[in-house]
Amino acid sequence: MSNAVHAPRLAIALLAALALAACSQNTSGEPGHAEGPQASSSAGLPDGRVAIGEQLAIAKGKATGQSCVDCHGVEGNAPIDATYPKLGGQYADYLAHALQAYRSGDRQHALMSAQAAALTDQEISDLSAYFGSRPAQLRDLHGL
Repeated sequence: MSNAVHAPRLAIALLAALALAACSQNTSGEPGHAEGPQASSSAGLPDGRVAIGEQLAIAKGKATGQSCVDCHGVEGNAPIDATYPKLGGQYADYLAHALQAYRSGDRQHALMSAQAAALTDQEISDLSAYFGSRPAQLRDLHGL
């Protein structure tokens, strides 16, 4: 067989190995509920600190005077507006990438762009680790 036939299989095997390595870093035994630092592997950020992320989530932002929980609700599961996403239980990497995109201007939202503009890499990682560790109330549209 040619290398072109093996390339997709190699890519799948590599992605599976990376996913397994990322999952093996959780030492709590429960997916998404690690209490210690969680590496934000694909976002290229420092390890997230759940406890510090919780403090950041309730702190009022300088740009808007709002905290994360003011809009997204306690543990990120009770947004004040139906168009705001639930953050609790979301993948920490996804949240980190979203916050990075708001900070850089690649993703736009009147409140989130202003809120994220001043966040450091560590703060993004901490917030992402916190919301990622919360109980999930996420659901998809499968089966509707």
